[in-house]
Amino acid sequence: MDIENLINEVCVLAREVGKFQLDEISNVGKEHIEEKELNSLVSFVDKESEKFLVRGLRELLPSAGFVTEEDTVEDAPKEYTWIIDPLDGTTNYLNRLPHFAISIALMHKGNIIAGVVHDPSMDECFHAIKDKGAFLNDKAIHVTKKKELSNALIVTGFPYTNTYDIEAYMRILKYWLRNTRGIRRLGSAALDLVYVAAGRLDAYYEATLNPWDLAAGAIIVQEANGVITDLDGEDDFLKKGSVIATSPDLFMQVYEPIQKSLSRVIEN
Repeated sequence: MDIENLINEVCVLAREVGKFQLDEISNVGKEHIEEKELNSLVSFVDKESEKFLVRGLRELLPSAGFVTEEDTVEDAPKEYTWIIDPLDGTTNYLNRLPHFAISIALMHKGNIIAGVVHDPSMDECFHAIKDKGAFLNDKAIHVTKKKELSNALIVTGFPYTNTYDIEAYMRILKYWLRNTRGIRRLGSAALDLVYVAAGRLDAYYEATLNPWDLAAGAIIVQEANGVITDLDGEDDFLKKGSVIATSPDLFMQVYEPIQKSLSRVIEN
């Protein structure tokens, strides 16, 4: 398999789907929107984008299976599997906020080997192949070179489930506000990850995520010389649905306050 050519073709496909999304952004009305669960919305654009991606990816790699957010295709596990979020940041999209993305990862025998995250609004295609580096529109990217948390810009997302420990989340937010350059909540996990990979943001953490939120961005962070773990500091973020992504220099400065927050002993 010529994986470099394959991922180049995936970027082309993602741009085609992104154009469709931009063309439709003013046409989505309330009658086109469903609420899957609290704060989780889906529109015909999500579903049509996913169908478009599945058709295109099947042409590129006919033997591969699929894991998709909108369940427009059913597949048994296969040697190669595409993991797709057709529109990460649906709430932003439905409110016409230009911050959403298409996320596509390729897994081989349980390991992520490539990822593409395309931002239609900015026409930016972030991509990576295992052991080949990470790129933005073919220019190499790397995580931040900052070494002190006090200079860092942190990004996170808020959990949708009511079962999550909101008090713990508030404790760690309080810590970031007092000990970092600032904190952002942008509304797209895929873009949060690739912005860390590109050094635009210095660290990202979040819980209650799904594999399609994380898979593509994760390998892009890793190939940009970053560190990505679950909230326990382990390499099980896809299964646990939690993530810390940052640089090697900042990792412990981000990880330790999160752990203290979760165990209710955070200071400052």
